[in-house]
Amino acid sequence: MIGIIGAMDVEVNTLKKKIIHPVSTNLAGCCFVCGYIDDVMVCVAQCNPGKVNAAVCTQAMIDNFDTDKIINIGVGCSLSDDVVIKNIVIADDVCEYDIDITALGEPRGYINGLNKIKIETNREISDKLARIAILSGEKIRRGTIASGDTFIAESSLKSFLKNHFGAICGEMEGAAIGHVCEANGIPFAVLRSVSDGGDENAQIDYPAFKKIAAEKSTAIILKYISAEKTQLELLF
Repeated sequence: MIGIIGAMDVEVNTLKKKIIHPVSTNLAGCCFVCGYIDDVMVCVAQCNPGKVNAAVCTQAMIDNFDTDKIINIGVGCSLSDDVVIKNIVIADDVCEYDIDITALGEPRGYINGLNKIKIETNREISDKLARIAILSGEKIRRGTIASGDTFIAESSLKSFLKNHFGAICGEMEGAAIGHVCEANGIPFAVLRSVSDGGDENAQIDYPAFKKIAAEKSTAIILKYISAEKTQLELLF
């Protein structure tokens, strides 16, 4: 089963409407909708914005549904001059930029337990998403996606994340989802469509472009599911 998590209704509602024979389950403040899209079993959930919400949703999905991979979809901001609004960003790895125990001698973003700063996404899933996005005519970028409990809307923070972590995209959930998946041994990927520039114009650009950006990420994940169906047909 493919688990798909988005933070906002605009990121997951279209997917939920595509599910055949949906079964809804409410757990940990999240609604999980399971069923079939293109004869592929999926579980779609809206986690709500923020790292803790995303982590709670991810663990509940892993504990209660037979997901063998989890893909986080949605919108994010640009942290790089090479990434512009409406581009697609597929994470090679993710980091939690707001973990700060530098006073105790650890580097910024160091994740105790996992004992690393960056969490690698699953290469196979990420490569498939990238190919689908390119074949769909989208301009894609791959690199580090940085997550934290802040809506990034100032140039100083944007510059810090770009320079310190080498991040090209920022948002509020992907690394938390990756953290939980890594801890549980579940392959994961993070797909973002860029809605704003993460600067002082973000409060204007985000409302204007978030729906368009969310539609792009939804279209790609639907094509990914369709490709999974084709692969299953070849196997059987």
